[in-house]
Amino acid sequence: MARPTIYSAKLATSILTRMISGESVRSICSDDSMPDKSTVFQWVADDKEGFSDRYAKAFQARMVIHADELLDIADDGTNDYMLRENPDGDAAYAVNGEAVARSRLRVDTRKWLLSKLTTRYSDGKEEDNKVDLAEVISKLLDKLPN
Repeated sequence: MARPTIYSAKLATSILTRMISGESVRSICSDDSMPDKSTVFQWVADDKEGFSDRYAKAFQARMVIHADELLDIADDGTNDYMLRENPDGDAAYAVNGEAVARSRLRVDTRKWLLSKLTTRYSDGKEEDNKVDLAEVISKLLDKLPN
């Protein structure tokens, strides 16, 4: 079955719903039942039936999900420590550097993404009162103990 290329309200709603749930356009469009991402971006560019505005709102909602994920990742200490056996046979907990480094990478990636994309989709209104969500989150995370 060929990928869909014709815009439909049902297909657009499916894409936007998945975006609002946190999925990336790349991930959504890797599904064979979805159009290629270039098709979706063309719909945005052409503003098919108001798709551009709906896409921007779904994108902003996804940014909030990324912000929530930052807190979840930072608060999750699962696998930060591992029980390891010493050469003398005693067991002791030790820092699992790989898990900690992976969590830091996940946090840093989302922080970077938020810092680059939240201003890109700003509507330009209330610029003086606008809070830079990525900056606020970054400062809060920097205060967390390592």
